[in-house]
Amino acid sequence: MKTKHKKRTQGSTRTKNKGVVSQKLFETDSTYFLKLIAICILATLWLKFTTPIQIFGTHLNAVPVGLMTGLLVVRAFEHSQDDRKIWYAVLIIVGIISYFVPAGLVI
Repeated sequence: MKTKHKKRTQGSTRTKNKGVVSQKLFETDSTYFLKLIAICILATLWLKFTTPIQIFGTHLNAVPVGLMTGLLVVRAFEHSQDDRKIWYAVLIIVGIISYFVPAGLVI
C-alpha cells in the first residue's frame, strides 16, 4: 500500500527561526557576581593630582579613568540593553562614591 506524500510548499520547508540570532536567556550567578566585582573595581580607579590642573578656567582635581574605561567595556561586551543600564548605574554610583574616598592613583 502506497502512502500519499503531500507536496511540499515553500512555507513548509522554511525553518521557524531563520535568521534569528539565539542568545542566552540567563547567566549563572557566579558570572553575574564576577562582572559586578570587576565593574566595582574598575569604577574606583581615579587619576588624582596633587595640585589641581586648570583647564578652560575650571580646576580639575581628578580624572575618572576607570569610569570611562568601564563605560566602554560595558558597551562592548554586554549585549542586553537592560543589563547595560544596570551596569551603567553601578559604574556611576561607585564612581561618584569612590571620588570622596582616598583611593586612586595620585600624580
